[in-house]
Amino acid sequence: MEQRLTKLWYRDTAGPSLLQPLSWLYLAAIRARRGAYARGVLRTHHVGKPVVVVGNLTVGGTGKTPLVIWLARQLSERGLKVGIVSRGYGSSQRDNTLRLVNEESSWREVGDEPLLLFRGTGCSTIVARDRVAGARALVAMGVDVVIADDGLQHLRLARECEMVVIDGARGFGNGRVLPAGPLREPVSRLAAADLVVVNGVAEHASLRRPGMSVEARALQMSLVAGQALRVDGQASSQPLEAFRDRRLHAVAGIGNPARFFRDLRARGLDIIEHAFADHHPFVPRDLSFADDLPVLMTEKDAVKCASFANPRLWSVPTAAAFSEAQTRELLEYVQRKIGSLSTAGG
Repeated sequence: MEQRLTKLWYRDTAGPSLLQPLSWLYLAAIRARRGAYARGVLRTHHVGKPVVVVGNLTVGGTGKTPLVIWLARQLSERGLKVGIVSRGYGSSQRDNTLRLVNEESSWREVGDEPLLLFRGTGCSTIVARDRVAGARALVAMGVDVVIADDGLQHLRLARECEMVVIDGARGFGNGRVLPAGPLREPVSRLAAADLVVVNGVAEHASLRRPGMSVEARALQMSLVAGQALRVDGQASSQPLEAFRDRRLHAVAGIGNPARFFRDLRARGLDIIEHAFADHHPFVPRDLSFADDLPVLMTEKDAVKCASFANPRLWSVPTAAAFSEAQTRELLEYVQRKIGSLSTAGG
């Protein structure tokens, strides 16, 4: 079902859809909810420190996690104590309990992405269904700024800065809201965002349609693959080029597996694709391919395979990157929105 919907959502032209009436109802609910916040019927809550939201308009992966890691590192290097609040999709959490991520945390308890965020930044990271409560807990711990991962639609949490990430290859898909399309909100929502970041080249047709063009105002982010790391930690890292001249299995349980496969092929690798649902809870049989070929996977998948890792399993870390000029532009803008970095900790 997920694969069929993805194919429907991300084709260049919308075409007729039996799901369109449901999309109209969904859009009406979105507008009613946003209007309730605008009129004060529903309350927006400030948490006492600046909040930066990193989110997206579409269902599926756009590159938010690498961007949150990049931003948290950049702000930390400038003297700010950064805290991260995340929903923790894929975790076992079913109540409003706040969970502080640490080195001993299990991905089953906190989710795969919060574990990556903590390990990639060293910043205080809290998993919370109620992001307001999570952000307040971080402020009580002494953070100077809160980054809300995937919090664009969480309107209860007041924010000083909004960053929207778009996948350049998939764009806005067919341009329709759920369930007839991949949009959580209409494209017009971009007008209210502070910063728009396109992951990769803005190549999808939807990014060039009248009223949808984002190239003029968007910053361009690249995801740079690092050296492959053996999941069991028992060998030194290897450049991806070392895996050329042989067949490989490539595994991805992320929002957009095609991007991972495309990037591996761009590095000259001959891969056999194995796409899984986002946040898939991997078990050993998922990786039993009846051969001894190496298996490359994303970092997000690797955290769920560490307990049964073997010498065939390798993870491919990726990091967000901007040009020097756009790095300066982005950070200067965020600085203006959240206040002077020179007052960090004060």
